[in-house]
Amino acid sequence: MPVRICNYTAFYVAEPFNPSSLGAHATKDFCYYSTLRMWKGADASFPFNDSHATTYNVRDSSDWETTLKPRLRERLRASKNIVLFLSSTTANTRALREEMDYGINNQELPVIVIYPEYNSVESLLTDGSLKQSVKNLWDRLPIFRDSMQKVPTLHVPMSKASITRALTNSDFMLATKRQPGCFRYTS
Repeated sequence: MPVRICNYTAFYVAEPFNPSSLGAHATKDFCYYSTLRMWKGADASFPFNDSHATTYNVRDSSDWETTLKPRLRERLRASKNIVLFLSSTTANTRALREEMDYGINNQELPVIVIYPEYNSVESLLTDGSLKQSVKNLWDRLPIFRDSMQKVPTLHVPMSKASITRALTNSDFMLATKRQPGCFRYTS
């Protein structure tokens, strides 16, 4: 059994991949993931341990069944949770469906959902509950929406302080996770 110290980051990348020289880097959700990597690079104490760095990179043209899918699963098996970027540009791609289905329904990984279009805890909430506009984003990824009641999910804005708090919250790590449910910070 691998040591589960990593955060598996799930984000939308257009399929087929963008043919420009930027490839995946041209997709907004990938840029949000890159922000976590940048924060870690600038501050080694930032609590993000990238599971994508645990195996060698894949090329945009790699075969789904023989390379991409096995690599995603290997990275998920090495992770203590999933960090999902969910925005109005997120699309229900084969890769995201596989990541969420395998990560939640097979590996039972808690999910930290980051909403890049919201920048504060207060912006996610109405009267202490998640806004309907936030909940509507779940429909962009039906496998997540339909499976999220099986694991604890924590919903946070795109704020370094909120993300740091979420990544260090032991209730959202596989070995110490709390009971399934939908959670958010209120301050």
